[in-house]
Amino acid sequence: MQSAMFLAVQHDCAPMDKSAGSGPKAEEKREKMKRTILKDWKTRLSYFLQNSSTPGKLKTGKKSKQQTFIKPSPEEALLWSEAFDELLASKYGLAAFRAFLKSEFCEENIEFWLACEDFKKTKSPQKLSSKARKIYTDFIEKEAPKEINIDFQTKTLIAQNIQEVTSGCFTTAQKRVYSLMENNSYPRFLESEFYQELCKKPQITMEPHAT
Repeated sequence: MQSAMFLAVQHDCAPMDKSAGSGPKAEEKREKMKRTILKDWKTRLSYFLQNSSTPGKLKTGKKSKQQTFIKPSPEEALLWSEAFDELLASKYGLAAFRAFLKSEFCEENIEFWLACEDFKKTKSPQKLSSKARKIYTDFIEKEAPKEINIDFQTKTLIAQNIQEVTSGCFTTAQKRVYSLMENNSYPRFLESEFYQELCKKPQITMEPHAT
């Protein structure tokens, strides 16, 4: 399903597949596919935002770890608009942003950034080496399952860096992906109806007094 979306939408989040057809009919088919898929993901994102005031489970890898999502107050949600780091620092904000990126088929960006954050905290040289290889095969190498959109020079630099692994192997790529999210996906998230709903203060309704 996701692979079809890459054919349907020209996006700043991932490399564009040039195998898509051309012509009015092909364009109409792509637009129809785009609307159908985005509607599906928007429904899922809306469900997440509306039902996360109670504890929920978020699957992480093969083993599922339980996380509690507490819906933020409108004031807390408004803080996310002050800086991208404010959004990433909030567990709920990060989860909502990931869901939003998934709706835009850009989740590889935040997943790569989070993998790099975990990588930098790793102390064991053996674990550092194995994590470096996994990040490279998952996100960097050509036709990787979650290939991120970075330039050829940066990819070449990473390929050289992982020959002698250090905690700074992916620094350049992580900065580029962070900048991409901050300048593109983050503003769209702040303009989305999902975020706007979080910032709305509940209306207080006054019941009429009995006469």
